[in-house]
Amino acid sequence: MTIPAELLPATRRALLHRIAVAQRDGRAPSLVAAVARDGELVWSGSRTSVEGHGPDEDVQYRIGSITKTFTAVLVLRLRDEGLLDLGDPLEKHLPGTGAGEVTIAELLAHTGGLAAETPGEWWERSSATLRPTLAEVLGEQPFRHPVGRRHHYSNPGYTLLGSLVAAVRGITWEEALRREVLQPLGLTRTSCTPEAPHAGGWAVHPYADVLLPEPSQDLGLMAPAGQLWSTARDLASFAFFLATGDERVLSAESVREMRTPAAPVVPGDWEASYGLGTQVLRRDGRTLVGHTGSLPGFVAGLWLCEEDGLAAATLVNCTSGVPAPTVAADLLKIVAEAEPRIPAPWRPLADVDAGMLELVGPWYWGTQVVALRLSADGGVDLGPAAGGGRRSRFRPNGDGTWTGLDGYYAGEVLQAVRRPDGSVSHLDLGSFVFTREPYGQNTPVPGGVDAEGWRGLPR
Repeated sequence: MTIPAELLPATRRALLHRIAVAQRDGRAPSLVAAVARDGELVWSGSRTSVEGHGPDEDVQYRIGSITKTFTAVLVLRLRDEGLLDLGDPLEKHLPGTGAGEVTIAELLAHTGGLAAETPGEWWERSSATLRPTLAEVLGEQPFRHPVGRRHHYSNPGYTLLGSLVAAVRGITWEEALRREVLQPLGLTRTSCTPEAPHAGGWAVHPYADVLLPEPSQDLGLMAPAGQLWSTARDLASFAFFLATGDERVLSAESVREMRTPAAPVVPGDWEASYGLGTQVLRRDGRTLVGHTGSLPGFVAGLWLCEEDGLAAATLVNCTSGVPAPTVAADLLKIVAEAEPRIPAPWRPLADVDAGMLELVGPWYWGTQVVALRLSADGGVDLGPAAGGGRRSRFRPNGDGTWTGLDGYYAGEVLQAVRRPDGSVSHLDLGSFVFTREPYGQNTPVPGGVDAEGWRGLPR
């Protein structure tokens, strides 16, 4: 069945209504938004205060901290090429910063304890010549918290990551970004400096309907934290890449790693988390991955909902007033609820290893019954046969074992242990033993099984 690319009239009207209310209530000079499904743009719209002129999905706006996600992609590429490890201290690859004890992973997840901003003048509205070196970016006391102890958003942290990319590659952060990400993904309208047509940045008076132009500074060393200009169309395409990967840039496994929560924003609260260069939220029962952005004159929001195959971007050219990330999330919700994703038809597997069929079905961890299921991608799922509990997906390792992708067993190895005659004895998962019957005699349950077996309560 062919699914029409264009959304239904009622859905388009609801989307237009949402951005119209946002532009009016936020008193924004202009707002442009787009929604994509499975990588294809299905809707775009805009509202503007200029009569007879409206921006479209190819007009550039400044995207602020969404830039950080692009920088994170460059760092993950270095890791995948074996040029560094995320557990490496920064000092190993970028010596002499004064913050070298922080690991690369901690910088990506904002858990390095660094200050949120630079010392001195407000860096977003002042000349980069005030911060010509990393020493000026970090200041004499770069840390605000113990390293690795808490999430604390840090713009200087992403300056360090940009400088790391430049040091390892031997070219500027901007050139690495252009060659390694923008060109391969076809993001022709994303750049470090504005390219026409582009919006101008404005401040709107809080108590009067008047405007003031905001300065547009070259951020210099701070560029990896917030320099980029982009369009709603390009951002929607970038979100699809974050969902699927692209072997020319990053694998599906590596972008999945970026999307995985690495640090809670509120300790213990996974409703708001941070991955590796991405923000991860639970909203209206959906997991949203992306980033927010702001610089004087601009606010932006980009979200991907993998389970719905949807992405939405909202770009606004005013310093404050419009909650662009909230608007983008609302656009996703409107489409997801009005036109739910139509699932692909069920089809039997083209081929299956007979040995795998021997493993699927019920297993017991103690007295809890779980089910091992074969998935269409060659992996397996392990979770409760009914009700709630620990559930994880596993990818095959090619040697008869599987590695957990998510949940409690993420990173843990699952293997089938066989008897000398080749029959399956049990499953081993991180020292947990799963058997075909609960506490059966002659099963390798740690601690052994009482020789008298199951019994009733004596009267």
